[in-house]
Amino acid sequence: DVINTKMRAVLDEATDPWGIKINRVELKNILPPKEIQIAMERQMKAERERREAILIAEGQKRSAILVAEGQKESEILRAEAEKLATILRADGQKEATIKGAEAESEAIVALQRAKAEGIKALNEAMITKEVLTLKGMETFEKVADGQSTKLIIPSEIQNLVNFSSIFK
Repeated sequence: DVINTKMRAVLDEATDPWGIKINRVELKNILPPKEIQIAMERQMKAERERREAILIAEGQKRSAILVAEGQKESEILRAEAEKLATILRADGQKEATIKGAEAESEAIVALQRAKAEGIKALNEAMITKEVLTLKGMETFEKVADGQSTKLIIPSEIQNLVNFSSIFK
């Protein structure tokens, strides 16, 4: 009755402009046959499963895209890092070669200066023939102590022997 009264009031508002009056409204519980209910439930279940499959497929697609993009970015970054490392290694080798050459050049210059100063010092000392002979004997002694099996003896060896007898 309550539903009937409320529905009549709503319908009266809609039908009054046309001059129609509704006296009675009845609601009946209409249940479709069991087969139709089962078919409707199956249809709703199939629709839910279809939506679920679509959502799963879209999720897997998005996941695969993100993984591929991540791998792509990773490869790009790895290649850039390798390129930069190669450049830096080459620059390092270049600098090392330059520094090595500069050091070798400085060593050669220093050695030549030392030799020149040695010669200059010898010239300034006014070395006598006897001192040179003595130095020659010391050098000959060092050569004789080496591991060589053959020695080349200068023809002036007799002079060295005579000179050494002076010091005895």
